[in-house]
Amino acid sequence: MIPFTALGLMGMLALSIPVGVVLCLLAFGIDVFFSPFPLMRGLGQVVWSSSNSATLIAIPLFVLLGEILVRSGVANRTYAALDKWVSWLPGGLIHANIATSTMFSATSGSSVATAATVATVAMPQARELGYNEKLFSGAIAAGGTLGIMIPPSINLIVYGFLTESSIPQLFLAGLLPGLLLAGLFMLITAVLCTIWPQLGGPQRHATWGKRLASLFDLIPIFGLFAAIVGSIYAGWATPTEAATIGVAIALAIAAHQKALSRQMIADALRGAVKTSAMIMLVVIGAYVLNFVLTAGGVSRALQNMLNGLGFGPMATLLVIVVMYIVLGFFIETLSLMVATIPIVVPIIVHMGYDKIWFGILMIILVEMALITPPVGLNLYVVQSARRGRPFADVMLGCIPYVLAMLLMVGLLILAPQIALYLPSTQ
Repeated sequence: MIPFTALGLMGMLALSIPVGVVLCLLAFGIDVFFSPFPLMRGLGQVVWSSSNSATLIAIPLFVLLGEILVRSGVANRTYAALDKWVSWLPGGLIHANIATSTMFSATSGSSVATAATVATVAMPQARELGYNEKLFSGAIAAGGTLGIMIPPSINLIVYGFLTESSIPQLFLAGLLPGLLLAGLFMLITAVLCTIWPQLGGPQRHATWGKRLASLFDLIPIFGLFAAIVGSIYAGWATPTEAATIGVAIALAIAAHQKALSRQMIADALRGAVKTSAMIMLVVIGAYVLNFVLTAGGVSRALQNMLNGLGFGPMATLLVIVVMYIVLGFFIETLSLMVATIPIVVPIIVHMGYDKIWFGILMIILVEMALITPPVGLNLYVVQSARRGRPFADVMLGCIPYVLAMLLMVGLLILAPQIALYLPSTQ
């Protein structure tokens, strides 16, 4: 059953069949060939129960929030403001790429949206100021991955839904690792540009007057983040309610900046519907597969197989980490999560690991999948803004940031409290 599940998943994904359809077909095949019970007779109830959840309403709301911010010009103002604060560091404007990605991640919830927004704003300046485009592009692609780590994160909502974990606790658990990972990105950039100054462009020193004046352009992002995460942390709102508050504030920001129009709202709604429909199809497919795997005994069989190998908890965890790194080369992030969560998380819990902690570890591993070829979505997003320059440049530029992610994985394994400290204070 396990080889059938693995080969079936990889084979159908290789044929470019939509992921949600792949998950449902795989569930159907397991039912037909391996289950003594007609599990598909419960399909209607499973599909209804998986989609009839107030928690999932947060997904289209956070997607809509990101769409509104992208179209309101907030990213341009945020980038210009952060440029004045961090461009004095070795690497110059590259730090603004990472800092803007970090702040935009705290409101959009999407890695691809974050990378696309920052790439559109930043890439023209890279050419004008003579930056090394490999590192510059790699920083944008890697910074964009923070969108699924720093709350609010759509991927963390999906993980919480599929594992029945507390989404507010997942949001809190992702905050410190996300900020630490952003700090590692900036540190490795500074080190590289100190050793090889030609990688970075000119270091610009803005006056304190300009820096302080630029803080007004950061108020919308800080205010939005405080309203969303603060209301969840204080217990005043659920993630769905906080997402609704965020959309209302984003509309107010767009109106204040004179970017609100009927066409802008229509474009934002259209983009949100397309993205949300794709996510929901994958979530429903994952829920169906989860039901069949549990009823068919695949998770139990995999646990027995691992126990038979005689591996301890740490060795098993390292095997799972390597598995995610390898699968990340070939499977898109959300698909990778929903296809493996039903199998992997029960094993992790059985070994005594905390599933909130593992959720953050998994997010870092699937973040890596966003910037590793051939399926790294952020690579293609950044490349689309480079107008015909070699694609290999983006891939090479991401290598230092992949190493930073591996370092972050090691830190999380050695010090789980990096992720668990904030949830333990709630």
